[in-house]
Amino acid sequence: MADVRDDITIGEFWASAVTRWSDRPFLAVPPNPDRSYLRAGYEIAYGEADSEIRRLIEMYRSAGYGLGHRVAMLLENRPEHVLHRLALNSLGASIVPINPDYRPAETAYLLEHSEPALILTLGSRREQIGAALTESRHRPVVHLPQDGLPPPNAPSPAVSGAPNPATEAQILYTSGTTGRPKGCMLSHGYEVSCGAWYANLGGLAALDPGRDRIYNPLPLYHLNAGVVSLFGAVAAGCCQVQTDRFAPTRWWREVKATRATIVHYLGIVAPMLLNQPPSGADRDHTVRFGIGAGIEPELHSVFETRFGFPLIEIWGMTEFCRVLGDTHHPRQVGTRAFGKAVPGFDVRVVDDNDRDVADHTPGEMVVRHSAATPRRGAFSGYLKNDEETEKGWRGGWFHTGDTVWRGSDGMHHFVDRKKNIIRRSGENIAAAEVEATLLTHPDVAQAAVLAVKDEVREEEVLACIVTRSGASGTDTAEAIFRFCNERLAYYKAPGWICFAESLPTTGTQKIQKHVLFPDQSDPRHAPGMIDLRSKKRRG
Repeated sequence: MADVRDDITIGEFWASAVTRWSDRPFLAVPPNPDRSYLRAGYEIAYGEADSEIRRLIEMYRSAGYGLGHRVAMLLENRPEHVLHRLALNSLGASIVPINPDYRPAETAYLLEHSEPALILTLGSRREQIGAALTESRHRPVVHLPQDGLPPPNAPSPAVSGAPNPATEAQILYTSGTTGRPKGCMLSHGYEVSCGAWYANLGGLAALDPGRDRIYNPLPLYHLNAGVVSLFGAVAAGCCQVQTDRFAPTRWWREVKATRATIVHYLGIVAPMLLNQPPSGADRDHTVRFGIGAGIEPELHSVFETRFGFPLIEIWGMTEFCRVLGDTHHPRQVGTRAFGKAVPGFDVRVVDDNDRDVADHTPGEMVVRHSAATPRRGAFSGYLKNDEETEKGWRGGWFHTGDTVWRGSDGMHHFVDRKKNIIRRSGENIAAAEVEATLLTHPDVAQAAVLAVKDEVREEEVLACIVTRSGASGTDTAEAIFRFCNERLAYYKAPGWICFAESLPTTGTQKIQKHVLFPDQSDPRHAPGMIDLRSKKRRG
């Protein structure tokens, strides 16, 4: 793969696309009569979107927003998120998306850490933001774009000058092993390069410029929909089809209604679609390929045979904008293969001492752009955490925390996450964050949180707990679950809880999670395990 441009700003990138693709569709929303907005669907062309973005630019400029400002956004997966972010980025302001499932304390942390000058949200989310502000020491003003009124004036003057490729465009929060999410600073050049790289993957994942329609059911506050496919679409003059969230019962209806030619998926998508009754909708679509990660190997060919298109497995992470994909024949279906190193994306597989391991030997995947410019195409760093940034880049390679192995043909295969991260339905959950919450419960003396396999959601949260009172059983587990669920996004709360008299520790009192279930049996079947998964619901 040839290297891609990262020397322009998002505003310049967008203007170039408008010049070339003005009359082509840019953004679409599937019809859905059960949704609270745009029930009949929505579609806007590049030129139309540009007119609205220009209007928003003037509105924010008049209110004093620009370089040096951050704007937090809780606009769900609505078109407003995309249009307002492009306007703000064009002025040099950075955006901070908020996960709608965050509880007040989680949002308060994000506000305190990123210090936005303004919050954009919906009327239906006003109360949610208000609850977060009561817990936050940083209290920016709130603006509801749907009201049609201009935003309040910026609290401080913008920095003079114009944005450049190194200017911060966005902060995305990603779970870390220390508990609190880390703010990944993404520059204009990073996001432009990310989209251009995606648009140039080639092979089975080659985009048809000006024609492809990319159905993405993932949230705009994540890199996948908010940067990779969105700016990939802009790079190729394609249309992003943005639904509110993944729902298996309306997946094919929305794919057909929007004439999607590409679909994005996570591991959870395949089993949930395969669990739907076979119907004529299975092949009544125009999808050329799916692109994503995490499909179970035994379901890969089953899915492709039933639905009639290939699933292209890729690897990517917020800290490194470029993705690798198994995009060329012969594909290694059902093996967790996700691609080979290419120019502009160097890969090594190393042991705990950063020494290369032999092919077919699992090790940590470390990446860089090249020896001359290792950090090109990477994030700018973790906000207010230079120590973690440099730790990640030790030795001139970024340490991904993913365990992989490389075949003799150069193909890389995913094994597991080295970091203490639980991956549930596409969400990264830091075990340390859940443990920290559990330990604030007055009756929890010790807690160890780990991942367990889940046939539908890839992984689920399991908590092993020692109570001060010695209490155990279903009632105690449900009370602890409610405590967590009130303080954490619903998906972070333990789906399984077991109680113990004590937890094994080292001489320094660090819990030895690896010996909690030493026989490597399925922890879900351990005596006394309590299943709370049915209680994990949005809202």
